[in-house]
Amino acid sequence: MASTTSAPATRKRVLHPGSPGMLVGGLLIVVGSLLPWIFVAGLTMSGSLPLKLWLLSSGCLAVAGALVPRRWFAIVHCALAGLTAGVLVAWQLALLIRISATTDAWGAALPSIGLVMVGGGAVVTLATAVRLVRAPGQPHP
Repeated sequence: MASTTSAPATRKRVLHPGSPGMLVGGLLIVVGSLLPWIFVAGLTMSGSLPLKLWLLSSGCLAVAGALVPRRWFAIVHCALAGLTAGVLVAWQLALLIRISATTDAWGAALPSIGLVMVGGGAVVTLATAVRLVRAPGQPHP
């Protein structure tokens, strides 16, 4: 009986240095899009359905980018998800400020936990994109 020896198979890395930030940011965006966004007079109100679909898509894009072992794909995924979530959060905050200013009811309409989580997810994903751009010497498969 002949013995065959084979070299150990090299395992490709799936995760990259930005994966933890992208996973956390993407999950913050996904979970925050499902939670209430506005707190008005003891009641919580959710964002509109198209807004939630945009945010779910951008959160899933960030999570998908965390699992792609290519650096520039990850940077693009991270930047697109963070910019989409950031723009939508800024738009909702501007809408809250406009409503408060026109009705002269400052403090009656406040951002709720969903809006805060999505804003935090946008900050985390954008910071991860910047970190990936600034660290070009990291080995990537």
